Amino acid sequence: MSWARIMAPLSGGQGDQAAVAAAVMLAEPFGAEVAGVYTPADVADVMPWMGEGFLGGVQTTALESLKEAAAAGEASARTAMEACAYGKKRFIALQTPVWAGLSAESRLSDVVVFNNDPARGRGPLAEAFQQMLADEQRPVLIARAGLKVGGTAVVAWDGGKEASRAARLALPLLEKARRVVILAAPRASSRTFDPVRLQAYYAARGMKSEIEILPDSGDAAPALLAAAHRASADVLVAGAFGHPRLQEFIFGGTTRTLLNSEQPSLFLSH
Repeated sequence: MSWARIMAPLSGGQGDQAAVAAAVMLAEPFGAEVAGVYTPADVADVMPWMGEGFLGGVQTTALESLKEAAAAGEASARTAMEACAYGKKRFIALQTPVWAGLSAESRLSDVVVFNNDPARGRGPLAEAFQQMLADEQRPVLIARAGLKVGGTAVVAWDGGKEASRAARLALPLLEKARRVVILAAPRASSRTFDPVRLQAYYAARGMKSEIEILPDSGDAAPALLAAAHRASADVLVAGAFGHPRLQEFIFGGTTRTLLNSEQPSLFLSH
């Protein structure tokens, strides 16, 4: 299996160069295209707040300021792409409606790359991260320091829909890994599942993997992160929002704990 297009949403901020570098690292082993997609604040989202209560001059000034900020951000994002030496790249600047354009670009991309800030709800791309992962259900890579293709990857699997989808969609990345470890805690799950089945699924595709059974735990996230640390994992593959999103938001959940961790990089799918 292979990937043909890696997408990196860009904000025009300081994190763009790191996002582009991570996207290139992911794309290079496959000869895939890197699409740097500038995602500005959408003027159309601001317009409803500028109704009759705004004087014409005030409204015009505010809109002009937004347009100037978008133009400056686009120039910065374009510079980040141009500074990248990777040959197979493309820069796209979205126009209103921005969210529709971002969705369309993501649907024709194999993986969407973000850095830590959007994944933690910070910065101008925080909403884009939620849109990609939860609404568009695109596979997302959260790139952190030490990301490497061809090292060790661990796969969190509980037999559920989200975890199984992530385990399948990550196959191109896993096939490049030197070592793959399936992490499972069957006795701590309400589901009945056997990690050997995922191992057999990988073996049928010519990929070797190991299994590590985690100790019983009410909260899976700390055990997963500890196992990833023991394995010196470069990336952790996991399903996201395995419970209803409102419940995840209120109670935290495994996904939120993984997003708030420092290492390793995460490959997530909902």
